Amino acid sequence: MNLALFDLDNTLIAGDSDFQWAQFLIEKKALDRELHEAKNIEFYEQYKAGTLDIHEFLDFQLKPLARHSRAQLEVWRSEFMCKKIIPLIAPGTRQLIERHMLDNDLCIIITATNSFVTAPIAQALGISYLIATEPEEKDGEFTGRVSGTPSFREGKVERLEKWLDAHNLTWLSFLRSWFYSDSLNDLPLLCKVTHPVAVDPDPTLKSHAESNGWPIISLR
Repeated sequence: MNLALFDLDNTLIAGDSDFQWAQFLIEKKALDRELHEAKNIEFYEQYKAGTLDIHEFLDFQLKPLARHSRAQLEVWRSEFMCKKIIPLIAPGTRQLIERHMLDNDLCIIITATNSFVTAPIAQALGISYLIATEPEEKDGEFTGRVSGTPSFREGKVERLEKWLDAHNLTWLSFLRSWFYSDSLNDLPLLCKVTHPVAVDPDPTLKSHAESNGWPIISLR
């Protein structure tokens, strides 16, 4: 068996679903534009620069989930998928996924974005397995807090290894492993696989990939 891991934001989709979700809620007037838009942009710039404090960001990103009922959030999420996410699916994404599926590789999306936002995206892409940051729930509603380790930087490695262990697998279960990512934040996991691939990479990851002879591809 081989393992194919995919980052989501700015890799399989040509944009950031976390950022787009916050902007969508601002457009729906579920968040105050004056209070939230500048902060959303600031966090996104920190992410791209590799300086993001994930817990500070998640406090900002998950609190809106607690302000509205699950039913209302799911209505908004359906609209969000149609209007914001489907148009962002990169042209080469489905072809890349199909190639790995035809080879019967184990395909997993692994993303820092929370699972409420990303689960329908994984479903739309035909990938059954998703490792994402988990928002805490109580009685079916969101609390606004994170549950467990965020799936970010070294946390992606930790979460993946826990997932593999839960499925009676280890790194040694795979002859080959790929990880496709655009971001310098994913260097910890990129360095764990046998085949790291930089996808439309940010400048830092591009430089690292060139120095180490990693493939650089575009899905756009």
